[in-house]
Order: sequence, then C-alpha cells, then structure tokens
Amino acid sequence: MPQTEQNAESRIAIAPNFAWDGQKAYLFDIDGTLLRSHDRVHLESFTASVRKVLGHEISLEGIALQGNTDMAILSEACRQSGISATALAERTDAILREMCRIVAARRHELKLRLMPGVKEFLHYLSEKNALLGVASGNLEAIGWIKIEEAGLRPWFSFGGFSDRFLARSELVADAVRQARERMGATEKICVIGDTPRDIEAARANALPIIAVATGQPSFDELLACRPEACVSSLADLLAWTGAAQ
Repeated sequence: MPQTEQNAESRIAIAPNFAWDGQKAYLFDIDGTLLRSHDRVHLESFTASVRKVLGHEISLEGIALQGNTDMAILSEACRQSGISATALAERTDAILREMCRIVAARRHELKLRLMPGVKEFLHYLSEKNALLGVASGNLEAIGWIKIEEAGLRPWFSFGGFSDRFLARSELVADAVRQARERMGATEKICVIGDTPRDIEAARANALPIIAVATGQPSFDELLACRPEACVSSLADLLAWTGAAQ
C-alpha cells in the first residue's frame, strides 16, 4: 500500500472566475502530481534498454527530467552519448519495448508515495461526474504500471503518453482528443501538473491548469508562470474548498 507524503505549508492562489471544480474533464500528470517514485526502476530502464538494443552506454546526467517526456529524455541521452539520430530511429521501437519490459519485470521494486490528498481529490471529482484521464511524459505501459501499483487505476479511463511524442504539448493534445471523443468537443477540460512544462503544454492547447507544488518546482516558481490555480497540494485545495463553501 503506497504511503502519502505530507506538505508542511498551505498556499492557494486561484484566478478570479476560474471554477476549478466546475470542469468536465481533468488530465493529470503522474510523477510529482499524483505520486513520487522513491526508486530508480524507471530511470535505470533507459540505460539498460539502450545497452541491450544498441550496445551503447548512455547517461541521464545533465538532462532535465522534471516535466520532460520519456521520448525526449531518450533522444537527448543518446545524442549526448554520441548515438546518431538515424541509429536511434531505426531501433526506437525496440528500445521502448525493452524499457516497458524492464519496468514490468521490476514493478515489485517500485517504491511509490502518493502526493497529499490524491485519493480524496479523485473521489471528489468523480462524485461530480468529471471524466478523469492522464497526461504523462511516461511511456504508456510504464505510466499505467505506476498508476496501478499506487492503487489509482479505477479512477482513470484513458490517457495521453509519450510513446509517439517528444513534446508534452503533443501528448496533452492526444489526451484532449480522447476526452472529447468521450464527452463532446465543447466540454471544459483542465490540466493538473507540477512543473512549468505542464503549464506550457496546457497553454499550447488553450486549456486552464491547476499547478500543484508537490514536485520539484516551488509554489512561487509555478505561480510566476500564471496558472489559473496554484496550490501547495491537492489536499490543501480540497480543504480550502471546504472552508470556502
């Protein structure tokens, strides 16, 4: 059973006229937003898969991981290790399959911690009949493994992942497409994430975002990007909403 990390300081900033709990669908980032991984299973799958498929050693050192996508991380790691784009393109599918195989085989080693208030937040939105999806830089199989191991799978029916996308804005667009196929093109959709890249991806798709400071970026760093809502945690947002009612 995943444990929950606690947040010491409660801060809330919501733009006027933004009904954060009045949206019809919500697209959640995984790492730093829903949960945190206290292990290296996912990270080690990059190096192990490239070693097996291409016979090269790569390193993730110096690569910005927060808010990034698995495809972009893999591309940058190979580039800085001297692997040509052509060589990578020829074996990308094999590398991605191997990454997913490694994480699936080591899923019992995952050490996941839920962010504060996640289950209560998902329950609150589901009670409002909101459609809940994922918009994650993880590969799809890896993202769903994390969701399942964290006990969150029943809440989510679809997701946008990085298997075919370098840019986060593109996987968010894919999640938006799936959401609108389920509920109609005019319904309100909101992104929830923990990095400036989540905010940029929401902006690129003309969507509002709830930025949650449970990842590496601070509340003030996220607030400077002007999200519609910036909160110290989902638990604090729920508590504030209860107090405001």
